[in-house]
Amino acid sequence: MSDAFHRNRRVFLKRSATVGGLALTGLPDILRAQQAPPVIASDGVRPMASWGLQIGDVLADRAIVWSRPDKPARMLVEWSLDEDFRNAIMLRGPYALDTSDLTSRIDLAGLPADEQIFVRVIYEDLDSGKARSEPVSGRFRTAPRAGYRSGRRRDLRFLWSGDTAGQGWGIDLAFGGMKIYEAMRRTEPDFFIHSGDTIYADGPMVERPTTPDGSAWVNAFLDVVPEKLKVAETLQEFHRNHLYNRYDANVQRFSAEVPQIWQWDDHEVVNNWSDSKDLSEDARYSEKRVQTLIARATKAFLDYAPMRWQDQEESERVYRHIPYGRDLDVFVIDMRSYRGPNTANLQPEPGAETEFLGRTQIDWLKRRLDESRATWKVIAADMPIGLHVPDGSTRWEAIANGNNGPALGRELEIADLLRFMKRKHICNVVWLTADVHYCAAHYYDPGKAQFTDFDPFWEFVSGPLNAGSFGPNALDATFGPQVVFSKAPPAGGPVNLPPSAGLQFFGQVDIDARSKDMVVALKDIDGNEVFSQRLHARPCKGWGRDD
Repeated sequence: MSDAFHRNRRVFLKRSATVGGLALTGLPDILRAQQAPPVIASDGVRPMASWGLQIGDVLADRAIVWSRPDKPARMLVEWSLDEDFRNAIMLRGPYALDTSDLTSRIDLAGLPADEQIFVRVIYEDLDSGKARSEPVSGRFRTAPRAGYRSGRRRDLRFLWSGDTAGQGWGIDLAFGGMKIYEAMRRTEPDFFIHSGDTIYADGPMVERPTTPDGSAWVNAFLDVVPEKLKVAETLQEFHRNHLYNRYDANVQRFSAEVPQIWQWDDHEVVNNWSDSKDLSEDARYSEKRVQTLIARATKAFLDYAPMRWQDQEESERVYRHIPYGRDLDVFVIDMRSYRGPNTANLQPEPGAETEFLGRTQIDWLKRRLDESRATWKVIAADMPIGLHVPDGSTRWEAIANGNNGPALGRELEIADLLRFMKRKHICNVVWLTADVHYCAAHYYDPGKAQFTDFDPFWEFVSGPLNAGSFGPNALDATFGPQVVFSKAPPAGGPVNLPPSAGLQFFGQVDIDARSKDMVVALKDIDGNEVFSQRLHARPCKGWGRDD
């Protein structure tokens, strides 16, 4: 990144403390110190936006800006190319009302490409019409334009990981809160992909969970978010699971500086869900109809996610394409919404039970991959391809079926996709995922596979962000995955280790504009690198073409 970019960033961070930049160094004392739960209340007239802001789904000319006040109010958003907001443009946003748990967003359009943008969110009281909140400040850089005629190349850096506030491990103030978010912020990435399990709606917390080594862990803010004490069933309970994470100052600072690309997995609803999930034997749930939980959880997710979904071809669609200049296309896929039931996963022919992405999404992904002229195509997946992820003793939750043989069950869908990419000469495809609560690097080698009709590729696994540590999982041989690296709890030792054990991970991807090389690093909770792999881009169709 340029020296000018870093200078502007330092100036912004310094000045945001004096312009009411809530989500950065200008946090209220109560959130900055994280010594006591914040008192979320207005002075009777002025709204407050104590949970900061989020920026998401940034393109070359637009970006989502999200925030939340403490009372019904009108959202106002200012954006500017200078940190002093001397020539700011103010836009009227939507009303923040109870129907969305007071969340609101605006899709900023007409932004200049590849420029640093400064934003402020202000809320205007609905009754007085004049009383306004203190501004909440943020900054981001728009994406470079795609296409060989209009797009200029620059180095790119982005991160990915998943699994926040899982297995009962929440915000421990003495530990420093969800401090991996601060380690990620310090890398100064262009954006971050949250690979799913953004919340754990099915993971109740207690104030003092038991740690394997007997060390202390205290979950803060349960007094102000008591919904975390049980599984989420009502819309408000799902909403408040999302709100809980935003009490963390690290999360607030991070989301005010780093644009995000969200996807979801199972814990936004309930463990291992599909629309055929049976809750009849789960005594924790009084609402036994999983479709009701899915509907409520979906609304809560879309209310809190800084993503662009309202204008999609399909209502409530999570899968989407984020172009990022000449060298990167990100394809966000949804392995949850269109799947069939979890079964033994050994069906010899495709059918309703073998669907995982679903035909419509598969066709979309094939088409977009075939159209892409970017150097690198990143598939952001919420689950790994070749790892064993069981659902009980007889069913499988992910793609692999443990058979180590020809493609069967859900593997048929992946085999079809991999075959298509080989036939169409779609190269430089990298899969990024999370879900399994440890980090790993897998090389899929057709020379060692049972299904061989594909080009070799890499899959990198990271996580968790702030959840229990597990693993490593066994590998299925169908697509020939080889473990190049993994880091997980010691074999035979305790699992569900808290974040204080240090086994929390994120991934960092750097693309060099000159060489086109991609370097993928896996980093720990403090930002220390534990593994790195350099990938050389292969020339493939579309290189040098003027789009």
